[in-house]
Amino acid sequence: MELSHLIPVDTFRSGFTACLSLVHPQIDPVSLKDSDLGVHKVTSRTHHPLVVPPASEASEADWPAPSLAWEAFYPKGSINPSAPIPGGFGFYLSGPSAFSSKLESGATHVVLSYRMMLQRDWEWVKGGKLPGIFGGEGDFSYACTGGRQDNRCKCFNVRPMWRSKGLGELYTYLPLTPTNRERLLAVPPSSKENSDYGFSVGRGAFNFDIAAGKWVSPSVSCQVEYRELQLWVDGESVINVAGLMLRDSERSRIKGAHFQTFFGGHQDDWASPKDQRAWFADLSGVVIE
Repeated sequence: MELSHLIPVDTFRSGFTACLSLVHPQIDPVSLKDSDLGVHKVTSRTHHPLVVPPASEASEADWPAPSLAWEAFYPKGSINPSAPIPGGFGFYLSGPSAFSSKLESGATHVVLSYRMMLQRDWEWVKGGKLPGIFGGEGDFSYACTGGRQDNRCKCFNVRPMWRSKGLGELYTYLPLTPTNRERLLAVPPSSKENSDYGFSVGRGAFNFDIAAGKWVSPSVSCQVEYRELQLWVDGESVINVAGLMLRDSERSRIKGAHFQTFFGGHQDDWASPKDQRAWFADLSGVVIE
Protein backbone atom coordinates (compact mmCIF):
# COMPACT_ATOMS: atom_id res chain seq x y z
CA MET A 1 0.00 0.00 0.00
CA GLU A 2 1.27 3.44 -0.90
CA LEU A 3 2.09 5.36 2.28
CA SER A 4 1.27 8.78 0.81
CA HIS A 5 -2.49 8.23 0.68
CA LEU A 6 -2.86 8.12 4.46
CA ILE A 7 0.45 9.69 5.48
CA PRO A 8 1.08 12.37 2.82
CA VAL A 9 4.40 13.61 4.25
CA ASP A 10 7.95 12.44 3.62
CA THR A 11 9.31 12.48 7.16
CA PHE A 12 7.84 12.16 10.64
CA ARG A 13 8.94 11.19 14.12
CA SER A 14 6.34 8.59 14.97
CA GLY A 15 2.74 7.65 14.37
CA PHE A 16 -0.08 5.13 14.56
CA THR A 17 -2.53 3.54 12.16
CA ALA A 18 -5.62 1.34 12.28
CA CYS A 19 -5.02 0.40 8.62
CA LEU A 20 -4.03 -3.27 8.49
CA SER A 21 -2.46 -2.83 5.05
CA LEU A 22 -0.10 -0.05 6.11
CA VAL A 23 3.17 -1.31 7.56
CA HIS A 24 5.99 1.08 8.49
CA PRO A 25 8.71 0.83 11.16
CA GLN A 26 7.81 4.23 12.66
CA ILE A 27 4.05 3.65 12.71
CA ASP A 28 2.44 1.59 15.46
CA PRO A 29 -0.58 -0.57 14.57
CA VAL A 30 -3.72 -0.01 16.63
CA SER A 31 -7.25 -1.38 16.57
CA LEU A 32 -10.23 0.81 15.73
CA LYS A 33 -11.58 0.68 19.28
CA ASP A 34 -12.55 3.53 21.56
CA SER A 35 -10.41 2.21 24.41
CA ASP A 36 -7.30 2.01 22.21
CA LEU A 37 -7.72 5.44 20.62
CA GLY A 38 -8.43 7.66 23.60
CA VAL A 39 -12.04 8.34 22.60
CA HIS A 40 -13.80 10.72 25.01
CA LYS A 41 -16.64 13.25 25.19
CA VAL A 42 -18.91 11.08 23.04
CA THR A 43 -22.11 12.81 21.90
CA SER A 44 -24.76 11.13 24.01
CA ARG A 45 -27.60 10.95 21.46
CA THR A 46 -25.65 9.34 18.62
CA HIS A 47 -23.69 6.13 18.19
CA HIS A 48 -20.65 4.97 16.21
CA PRO A 49 -20.93 1.18 16.00
CA LEU A 50 -18.01 -0.79 14.65
CA VAL A 51 -19.32 -2.75 11.65
CA VAL A 52 -18.22 -4.62 8.56
CA PRO A 53 -18.68 -1.96 5.85
CA PRO A 54 -20.47 -2.72 2.57
CA ALA A 55 -18.56 -3.65 -0.56
CA SER A 56 -17.04 -0.69 -2.38
CA GLU A 57 -16.08 0.14 -5.91
CA ALA A 58 -12.37 0.08 -6.75
CA SER A 59 -10.57 3.24 -5.66
CA GLU A 60 -7.36 4.56 -4.12
CA ALA A 61 -5.12 2.61 -6.46
CA ASP A 62 -7.09 -0.56 -5.54
CA TRP A 63 -6.21 -0.55 -1.86
CA PRO A 64 -7.78 -3.39 0.12
CA ALA A 65 -11.08 -2.25 1.59
CA PRO A 66 -11.16 -1.83 5.39
CA SER A 67 -12.49 -4.87 7.22
CA LEU A 68 -14.07 -2.78 10.01
CA ALA A 69 -15.37 0.77 10.13
CA TRP A 70 -17.31 3.14 12.33
CA GLU A 71 -20.78 3.59 10.85
CA ALA A 72 -22.52 6.95 10.90
CA PHE A 73 -26.30 6.95 10.52
CA TYR A 74 -28.09 10.11 9.39
CA PRO A 75 -31.87 9.54 9.75
CA LYS A 76 -34.31 11.31 7.47
CA GLY A 77 -34.80 14.83 8.82
CA SER A 78 -31.62 14.79 10.91
CA ILE A 79 -29.16 17.61 11.28
CA ASN A 80 -26.59 18.24 14.01
CA PRO A 81 -26.41 16.00 17.12
CA SER A 82 -28.26 18.52 19.34
CA ALA A 83 -31.25 18.84 16.97
CA PRO A 84 -34.63 17.16 17.59
CA ILE A 85 -33.61 14.43 15.14
CA PRO A 86 -29.85 13.94 15.67
CA GLY A 87 -27.70 12.41 12.97
CA GLY A 88 -24.16 11.23 12.37
CA PHE A 89 -21.96 10.93 15.44
CA GLY A 90 -19.45 12.91 17.43
CA PHE A 91 -16.56 12.39 19.81
CA TYR A 92 -13.01 13.54 20.48
CA LEU A 93 -9.96 11.32 20.50
CA SER A 94 -6.36 11.81 21.54
CA GLY A 95 -4.98 8.65 19.91
CA PRO A 96 -3.12 5.75 21.52
CA SER A 97 -1.01 6.52 24.59
CA ALA A 98 2.33 6.95 22.79
CA PHE A 99 0.76 9.46 20.38
CA SER A 100 -1.28 11.34 22.97
CA SER A 101 1.76 11.73 25.23
CA LYS A 102 3.54 13.57 22.41
CA LEU A 103 0.54 15.87 22.01
CA GLU A 104 0.54 16.55 25.74
CA SER A 105 4.27 17.31 25.56
CA GLY A 106 3.66 20.01 22.97
CA ALA A 107 3.92 18.49 19.49
CA THR A 108 3.70 21.39 17.03
CA HIS A 109 3.01 19.64 13.70
CA VAL A 110 0.55 16.77 13.38
CA VAL A 111 -1.22 15.04 10.49
CA LEU A 112 -4.42 13.06 11.11
CA SER A 113 -6.00 10.91 8.40
CA TYR A 114 -8.79 8.42 7.88
CA ARG A 115 -10.63 6.64 5.09
CA MET A 116 -14.30 7.34 4.49
CA MET A 117 -17.05 6.11 2.21
CA LEU A 118 -20.56 7.47 1.62
CA GLN A 119 -23.41 5.27 0.49
CA ARG A 120 -23.72 5.05 -3.30
CA ASP A 121 -26.91 7.10 -3.67
CA TRP A 122 -25.79 9.86 -1.29
CA GLU A 123 -27.77 13.12 -1.36
CA TRP A 124 -25.77 16.22 -0.39
CA VAL A 125 -28.46 18.81 0.46
CA LYS A 126 -26.69 22.01 1.64
CA GLY A 127 -23.71 20.46 3.40
CA GLY A 128 -22.30 18.65 6.39
CA LYS A 129 -19.26 18.24 8.62
CA LEU A 130 -16.54 15.59 8.62
CA PRO A 131 -13.80 14.71 11.14
CA GLY A 132 -10.74 16.93 11.57
CA ILE A 133 -8.23 18.34 14.08
CA PHE A 134 -8.85 20.34 17.23
CA GLY A 135 -6.74 22.01 19.87
CA GLY A 136 -6.43 24.85 22.29
CA GLU A 137 -5.81 25.75 25.89
CA GLY A 138 -7.30 23.35 28.42
CA ASP A 139 -11.06 22.94 28.27
CA PHE A 140 -11.37 25.87 25.84
CA SER A 141 -10.24 23.45 23.11
CA TYR A 142 -13.55 21.56 23.35
CA ALA A 143 -15.73 24.60 22.77
CA CYS A 144 -14.40 25.98 19.50
CA THR A 145 -17.43 25.11 17.36
CA GLY A 146 -21.13 25.84 17.09
CA GLY A 147 -20.81 29.59 16.75
CA ARG A 148 -18.53 30.19 19.72
CA GLN A 149 -17.24 33.77 19.80
CA ASP A 150 -15.73 34.10 23.29
CA ASN A 151 -12.10 33.12 23.96
CA ARG A 152 -11.54 32.23 20.32
CA CYS A 153 -7.82 33.01 20.78
CA LYS A 154 -7.62 29.94 23.01
CA CYS A 155 -8.83 27.28 20.59
CA PHE A 156 -8.80 26.05 17.00
CA ASN A 157 -10.90 23.53 15.12
CA VAL A 158 -10.32 22.47 11.50
CA ARG A 159 -12.68 20.02 9.76
CA PRO A 160 -13.39 19.11 6.14
CA MET A 161 -16.95 19.81 5.03
CA TRP A 162 -19.08 18.85 2.05
CA ARG A 163 -21.40 21.37 0.44
CA SER A 164 -24.12 21.24 -2.21
CA LYS A 165 -23.27 18.90 -5.10
CA GLY A 166 -20.34 17.51 -3.10
CA LEU A 167 -18.13 20.60 -3.19
CA GLY A 168 -15.40 20.23 -0.57
CA GLU A 169 -13.84 22.79 1.77
CA LEU A 170 -12.15 23.24 5.13
CA TYR A 171 -14.37 24.66 7.84
CA THR A 172 -12.26 26.50 10.38
CA TYR A 173 -12.62 28.06 13.80
CA LEU A 174 -9.44 30.04 14.49
CA PRO A 175 -8.55 33.06 16.61
CA LEU A 176 -10.47 36.05 15.28
CA THR A 177 -7.63 38.26 14.02
CA PRO A 178 -7.48 40.55 10.96
CA THR A 179 -4.59 38.53 9.53
CA ASN A 180 -6.45 35.24 9.87
CA ARG A 181 -9.48 36.74 8.18
CA GLU A 182 -7.36 38.05 5.28
CA ARG A 183 -5.46 34.77 4.81
CA LEU A 184 -8.52 32.54 5.00
CA LEU A 185 -10.64 34.60 2.63
CA ALA A 186 -7.81 34.59 0.05
CA VAL A 187 -7.86 30.80 -0.41
CA PRO A 188 -9.15 29.84 -3.90
CA PRO A 189 -11.48 29.09 -5.53
CA SER A 190 -13.96 30.46 -2.99
CA SER A 191 -13.82 31.29 0.72
CA LYS A 192 -16.43 32.89 2.92
CA GLU A 193 -16.79 34.23 6.43
CA ASN A 194 -19.88 32.98 8.23
CA SER A 195 -20.50 35.88 10.60
CA ASP A 196 -21.79 33.88 13.58
CA TYR A 197 -19.73 30.77 13.01
CA GLY A 198 -16.45 29.85 11.30
CA PHE A 199 -14.84 30.32 7.89
CA SER A 200 -15.58 28.23 4.80
CA VAL A 201 -12.12 27.89 3.23
CA GLY A 202 -11.30 26.77 -0.32
CA ARG A 203 -14.82 25.70 -1.27
CA GLY A 204 -14.69 23.83 -4.59
CA ALA A 205 -10.97 23.00 -4.37
CA PHE A 206 -12.05 19.35 -4.61
CA ASN A 207 -15.26 17.34 -4.67
CA PHE A 208 -16.44 14.65 -2.28
CA ASP A 209 -18.48 12.92 -5.00
CA ILE A 210 -15.56 10.49 -5.29
CA ALA A 211 -16.58 9.13 -1.86
CA ALA A 212 -20.02 7.87 -2.96
CA GLY A 213 -19.54 4.11 -2.97
CA LYS A 214 -15.74 4.41 -2.83
CA TRP A 215 -13.14 4.77 -0.09
CA VAL A 216 -11.22 8.05 -0.06
CA SER A 217 -8.63 9.39 2.35
CA PRO A 218 -8.79 12.94 3.75
CA SER A 219 -5.69 14.06 5.69
CA VAL A 220 -5.54 17.24 7.77
CA SER A 221 -2.25 18.87 8.79
CA CYS A 222 -1.89 21.44 11.56
CA GLN A 223 1.37 23.32 12.19
CA VAL A 224 1.02 25.66 15.15
CA GLU A 225 4.55 27.08 15.01
CA TYR A 226 4.75 27.50 11.22
CA ARG A 227 1.13 28.73 11.32
CA GLU A 228 -0.13 26.56 8.49
CA LEU A 229 -3.11 24.32 7.69
CA GLN A 230 -3.24 21.82 4.85
CA LEU A 231 -5.71 19.28 3.49
CA TRP A 232 -4.94 16.33 1.24
CA VAL A 233 -7.41 13.97 -0.42
CA ASP A 234 -5.95 10.61 -1.48
CA GLY A 235 -2.47 12.04 -1.04
CA GLU A 236 -3.05 15.10 -3.22
CA SER A 237 -2.79 18.53 -1.59
CA VAL A 238 -6.02 20.42 -2.29
CA ILE A 239 -5.96 23.28 0.27
CA ASN A 240 -2.95 24.96 1.87
CA VAL A 241 -3.06 28.21 3.84
CA ALA A 242 -0.11 29.71 5.73
CA GLY A 243 0.61 32.79 7.82
CA LEU A 244 -2.16 32.08 10.30
CA MET A 245 -2.33 32.66 14.03
CA LEU A 246 -3.40 29.36 15.58
CA ARG A 247 -2.56 30.18 19.18
CA ASP A 248 -1.40 33.03 21.38
CA SER A 249 0.28 30.88 24.02
CA GLU A 250 2.30 27.66 24.17
CA ARG A 251 -0.34 26.42 26.60
CA SER A 252 -2.57 26.09 23.53
CA ARG A 253 -1.75 22.74 21.95
CA ILE A 254 -2.89 20.25 19.34
CA LYS A 255 -5.23 17.88 21.20
CA GLY A 256 -6.14 15.27 18.60
CA ALA A 257 -9.12 14.57 16.36
CA HIS A 258 -12.60 16.04 16.56
CA PHE A 259 -14.27 13.01 15.03
CA GLN A 260 -17.66 14.43 14.21
CA THR A 261 -20.00 14.18 11.24
CA PHE A 262 -23.55 15.41 10.62
CA PHE A 263 -25.77 17.27 8.17
CA GLY A 264 -25.73 20.99 8.98
CA GLY A 265 -25.92 23.76 9.71
CA HIS A 266 -28.57 24.36 12.26
CA GLN A 267 -31.77 24.84 10.24
CA ASP A 268 -34.15 22.20 8.92
CA ASP A 269 -33.29 22.95 5.29
CA TRP A 270 -29.90 21.28 5.94
CA ALA A 271 -31.53 18.00 6.97
CA SER A 272 -30.88 14.67 5.32
CA PRO A 273 -33.80 13.94 2.93
CA LYS A 274 -33.70 10.20 3.68
CA ASP A 275 -31.96 7.68 5.87
CA GLN A 276 -28.28 7.71 4.88
CA ARG A 277 -25.08 6.08 6.08
CA ALA A 278 -21.34 6.67 5.87
CA TRP A 279 -18.34 4.68 7.09
CA PHE A 280 -15.03 5.77 8.60
CA ALA A 281 -11.98 3.54 8.99
CA ASP A 282 -8.18 3.25 9.07
CA LEU A 283 -7.65 6.24 11.39
CA SER A 284 -3.98 7.25 11.29
CA GLY A 285 -1.82 9.99 12.73
CA VAL A 286 1.80 11.11 12.73
CA VAL A 287 3.81 13.61 14.72
CA ILE A 288 6.26 15.53 12.54
CA GLU A 289 7.64 18.02 15.08
